[in-house]
Order: sequence, then structure tokens, then C-alpha cells
Amino acid sequence: MSAEHDPTPETSDAEPRPARLTAAAALAGLEGLALVVGGVWMCVLGLTGSPDDRGQAVTGGITLVVLALLPLLAARGLLRRRGWSRGPAVITQILALPVAYNLLQADSLAIPGGIALAVVAVAALVLLVNPATTQALGIRGPGNVQDQK
Repeated sequence: MSAEHDPTPETSDAEPRPARLTAAAALAGLEGLALVVGGVWMCVLGLTGSPDDRGQAVTGGITLVVLALLPLLAARGLLRRRGWSRGPAVITQILALPVAYNLLQADSLAIPGGIALAVVAVAALVLLVNPATTQALGIRGPGNVQDQK
């Protein structure tokens, strides 16, 4: 496929990647890694411990590992300056906010986790909508249509 028809053109590697884009990719990758660790932990506890429902514990763990693919793929795309990657990264942050809120409502050690998740999600959202990030990903805003001659 030629560069003219590529729906997600990559910006020139000659330009340095903005620090905001790198930070957004790192936060998305961190979230994906946390989901993988949590999923594996749930599977191990489900198989070796004595959960109320072993099948539910293992299914929950597998679900977390599969869900980790979204932020991990988004982080990879952000590092490679793929325009499509911002959408999954933003969706991940939006989905993280209600999870953080629920963790903050708990009366346990989940509260610090909720605070950390909320801070990461809000910081990543700010980084992802930043004009420097948008420009580095080659995303054009509304009304910024190129002439088609």
C-alpha cells in the first residue's frame, strides 16, 4: 500500500517525538501492564487458592488479561506515532475513571489504588488531547481539511 492511500500515515521520524506523547504512551502501557498483572494474579489465586467460585475467578483473570490488550496496543501505536492509537488510549482512560470512582468508594486498601488510577487516567487524558500530541500523531482538527486538487 502506498503512502498516499495509507489511512494512518506515520509522521516523519526525523522530528523528535514530543515528551507528552511519550508520557501518554507510558501511562497507557502502565495501565495495560497493571491489567495483565491483576489478571494473572486472579488466575493464580483462582487455581491455587480457595475462592468461592473457581471458574469465576479464572474467568475474571482471563478477562483482565484480554482487556489489557487495548491499552498495550494503544501505547505501542502512540510510540510509533499512529493516528489510530489515540482513540483506544482515550477510551481506556474514560473507562478507567468509573473504576477509580468505585475504588474510592471502598472502605479498604482499594482507596489508594483508586486515587492512583484517577490521577493516571486524568493525566493521560490531558496528554492525549494536547495539541502537541495531536500534531505529532498527524490528526487534523475540524475545519482543517487539506485541499484536494
